[in-house]
Amino acid sequence: MQFTKAEAYGMLGVLYLSEKGLSDVTPLSEISEAQVIPEKFLAKIFQSLSKSGIVRSHRGVRGGFTLSKNPAQITVKDVLEAIQGPYHIMKSLPDACTGPEGEFCALRELLILAEHKMVAVFEEHTLADLIKWQRDEAVTV
Repeated sequence: MQFTKAEAYGMLGVLYLSEKGLSDVTPLSEISEAQVIPEKFLAKIFQSLSKSGIVRSHRGVRGGFTLSKNPAQITVKDVLEAIQGPYHIMKSLPDACTGPEGEFCALRELLILAEHKMVAVFEEHTLADLIKWQRDEAVTV
């Protein structure tokens, strides 16, 4: 499994916002510069995040973005699915096996199990968890 650039950049962007206050409007250019992400690409990602309600867009001279709710209420799954849609290990699990219709395919079953466990981990952890881990790591280094 490999994250797309959009998923990685989106996570970095919302993590940056997570460290700000909920009322601190942060310009996209600041997020882009701080996280070393191309601003135009980040704008497209944040458009998806805004449509899904993860971030709030603020227009005007002092415009930018804020998280729509507390980082402890936004799961990793919420962010990833806002960017790319439902998460799957393989694009088409049913086509992973060849054989007569109805034949049990152990590989497909294993991949389905792995997908469910991975999605469960994404559901269990919030942006607040990731920020805490990041801060704890910075203290130990």
